[in-house]
Amino acid sequence: LIDTDYRFSTKNILEFCHENQIDPTSVYEFQNHWIIYSQFDGLEGIKSKLETNFPRLNVKLYEKPFYTFDLEQQSNIKSGKEWENIIMTANLVQDTILQNEYMEYHRTQFEKWPEISKGFANADFQQLLVFRNGRQLMLVISIPKGKTLDELNPKTSENNPRVNEWNQNMAKYQEGIEDAPKGSTWVEFQKVNSFDLPNSLQN
Repeated sequence: LIDTDYRFSTKNILEFCHENQIDPTSVYEFQNHWIIYSQFDGLEGIKSKLETNFPRLNVKLYEKPFYTFDLEQQSNIKSGKEWENIIMTANLVQDTILQNEYMEYHRTQFEKWPEISKGFANADFQQLLVFRNGRQLMLVISIPKGKTLDELNPKTSENNPRVNEWNQNMAKYQEGIEDAPKGSTWVEFQKVNSFDLPNSLQN
């Protein structure tokens, strides 16, 4: 969800979730951008309601990831019971040839770059999903509850220089979204905490 004139607020989206029986703790925000990261029926209907109620919103759907890493499927490690989801976004560059190269890298990653998924497993990433809508990418990294990405992410490249090579390759395909801080590519959404919920929605 992108507010095109900054009249929308986190309170609006939380109230919308409450009215439509969507878990309000599935809401994440970055500046005038919001994400509802949840599984629910009637996705097109929810999109239509948002667009009707808030016509200045730009609503995008990210339904199926084009890349999936699953810890249990890619290793012999059993995944944890409780996860934290880290959600980030960036854009692909406008060059369609480079966009296609980026997609091909991910299509063949497990075969041609197996060190990448080994790095994810070494860092205890439970799941990693990449979605795309137009040029915009959404990255969801699920990690064990109580851990942070800052402490786990360096483990992806421990004794694994191919991860650094992969990251360097990927950098030429990505750029920051319009509202990203200058010089940055991926920006992170922050989970809306329970104390941010209006009192009427906390019961």
